[in-house]
Amino acid sequence: MSAPIAFYYDIVCPYAFLASTRVEAFAAEHGRSVQWCPVLLGGLLRHHGGPDDPNATYAAARARVGRADIVRSGELWNVAVAIPPEHPRRSVDAMRLVIAAGDEKRIAMSRALFEAYWLHGRDVANRDVLAEIARAHGIAPEAIGEERVRTELRARTDEAAAAGVFGVPTFAVDHHRVWGQDRFAVLARALGATPRDPAEAMPGAVPGMHVRFFHDVASPFSHLASTQIERVCTAAGATLEWVPILLGALFRDIGTVDVPLHAMHAAKQAWVQRDLADWAAIWGVPLRFRTAFPLRSVLPQRVLLVQPRATAAVYRAAWVDDLAVDRPEVLGRVLADAGLPAADLLAQAEQADVKAALRTNTAAARSAGACGVPTFEVIRPDGERRLLWGQDRLPMLTAMLSGFWPSV
Repeated sequence: MSAPIAFYYDIVCPYAFLASTRVEAFAAEHGRSVQWCPVLLGGLLRHHGGPDDPNATYAAARARVGRADIVRSGELWNVAVAIPPEHPRRSVDAMRLVIAAGDEKRIAMSRALFEAYWLHGRDVANRDVLAEIARAHGIAPEAIGEERVRTELRARTDEAAAAGVFGVPTFAVDHHRVWGQDRFAVLARALGATPRDPAEAMPGAVPGMHVRFFHDVASPFSHLASTQIERVCTAAGATLEWVPILLGALFRDIGTVDVPLHAMHAAKQAWVQRDLADWAAIWGVPLRFRTAFPLRSVLPQRVLLVQPRATAAVYRAAWVDDLAVDRPEVLGRVLADAGLPAADLLAQAEQADVKAALRTNTAAARSAGACGVPTFEVIRPDGERRLLWGQDRLPMLTAMLSGFWPSV
């Protein structure tokens, strides 16, 4: 019999809650069962050298985008997530109660606690609330304080951390670990299945939709999005506006470190590399992480502003051929090989109005609320607009172009 899918979770995480609403059906679809693995998120973070609450370290723009994403991800899945004002609440006692529930009642207890926190806004750090939930499942509330329960939760967390689990939700299949509730396509591939195109065109395209695509060749995730955004918009009949920006300048403006990858702990850095490879395989496109990183993208971004038709060639040169497109002589060869007037484009890239236009684009991204790239600003015919961040939000973009419109 096939091994179960290990599902690592903590009640405190909204994305773990969202994953909990889908993982059983997903597993059944692939002929697997689910092993629910309660852990303490704070313990995982501390093990890998991260802060107890990563959200507290985010720039304001990143925090706003993240909170909106939680709500709209729930709405897309018909789950009415309500973020409590006091989030994050302490979940140690709640997770001890999950351990105390034992194997037979673990899933039911976990669901009850998830719903109490994320649907009803109840304080799962309150012992009276936990006592009520415990009794409803036939468990003595005093079990929360038992040493065997405390020891087991610590041991489970330590074991997960030692195996490389650094966040929740994480799914493990054999030696492949997948982090994030939005990675079921990646998980399907890890199971040996051929995942359905996550951004497959949907019926019911809304006429008159417009997408502004903020991007920077400095980002490998921007590269992945650049290979898909045109076909997504074309399939939905939406107009696409390519908007080159300077990611480094945006980061400095909003208070984010210049190279977030370098600020990550080793386990998360390794996951980023795997995630890039996984998504490249899903989209069916080549990708090779650059030898020289980060890439100084000022010159190529100016060229892409002058001539958007150079975009595919420049991204490919940077993220497939590993070429130094920040050097004029190399970028010139890339442009010439693409059949474009290299000398003329490089000369235009040095003009004051082009430099100013790139700064204007970057300021526009900041004003729109962007916290990174790729970012998609989706604009309805009535002027209503929503901001999506990340190439992994292409499936949500597809849904929005087909009639789904989140409340935030």
